[in-house]
Amino acid sequence: MGMASNSTTFRIVISGYYGFSNSGDEAVLRSILLALQEQGEQANVKIVPIVLSNDPASTTAMYGVEAMPRMHPASLWKAIKSADALISGGGSLLQDATSKKTIPYYTGVIKLAQWLGKPTFIYAQGLGPVNSRAMFPLIKSTMKKSRYISVRDEQSAQLLRNIGVVQQPIEVVPDPVMGMPLPDQQTAWKVIEQDKPVIGVSVRFWRSDRQELTAIAEALIKLINKRSVHIRFLPFHTPDDVEASRYVHDLIAPHLNDHATIEIAHVEDDPQQMLLAVSLCDVLFGMRLHALIYAANRRVPLLGLSYDPKIDQFLERIGSVPVGTTEQLDADQFTEQMVQLLDDKAKWKTEKEPYISQLIEQSQKPAQQLIEFLRQNI
Repeated sequence: MGMASNSTTFRIVISGYYGFSNSGDEAVLRSILLALQEQGEQANVKIVPIVLSNDPASTTAMYGVEAMPRMHPASLWKAIKSADALISGGGSLLQDATSKKTIPYYTGVIKLAQWLGKPTFIYAQGLGPVNSRAMFPLIKSTMKKSRYISVRDEQSAQLLRNIGVVQQPIEVVPDPVMGMPLPDQQTAWKVIEQDKPVIGVSVRFWRSDRQELTAIAEALIKLINKRSVHIRFLPFHTPDDVEASRYVHDLIAPHLNDHATIEIAHVEDDPQQMLLAVSLCDVLFGMRLHALIYAANRRVPLLGLSYDPKIDQFLERIGSVPVGTTEQLDADQFTEQMVQLLDDKAKWKTEKEPYISQLIEQSQKPAQQLIEFLRQNI
């Protein structure tokens, strides 16, 4: 149904980790864009997004939206100056585990928007870990001046309260990707039909000694000695996850038997195509947070390996716990749980459906709040 000709148009800058070939963060962007479009149509509002991207040409080509280079000061100024508001999110933007520059960058973008008099919205962010207390004032000051704050777990909300964000309401919402639909065109990713259950596997590098990947390979070897399966690696962040997948693949390959097969899938960058790839698995084992979120979105039974509190926090929201961590993964326990999921997928789906349905419904909340604010105040 088309938009009425007298609809109001708003330009919204979206700041996040976009244009880096990371399927999880691209899925966040796709989900935010779809939610804004859906909620805007319902409110007779047209949203014109401007995405801050590491690769603006790729972002424009993939999503059909205006994109600006995220590290170019003049472009940042121009984009925010021309906009009605700024969204910061989602994903794990405000943390210093991956880089000491992350928090200053994202809070700097928010501060610039606030200095230019633009309302700022914190959209389903996962905060932490924040190891340097010197970052607390940066986060606190930007949050206190934001018009709306939503985070994707209670632990993030508590972190904000602990650093002094106590006057502003903080809404706990699901990761936006819980609301992402399958692509309209489902033929772009070709898959060979399998005569055995497909185990989707998402791995990443974490430890310098690669011990976590070795443990994963040992667990998968034990599984293939017990069950006939096809192992399909799904790299969520290229090229790094392709290399991590190859590392595990090469450890498993000498142990393959007549009942087990293995592949590293090559899926398009479009996150909805990866969602489709996950939906074609019988069970998914994942390190990447968004691999687990994709699986939950499509009701694919899953096992998660924890390398970061955000994994534990998401699994908790669907009534689960990790099967192991990057420090400890028991191959026997892994195999037992994987076999249980393969043998009784229906039981898992029945148990998790109430959690998943609620998360999908709530994933639209930030977009609803944003549209309502724009209608009433701008």
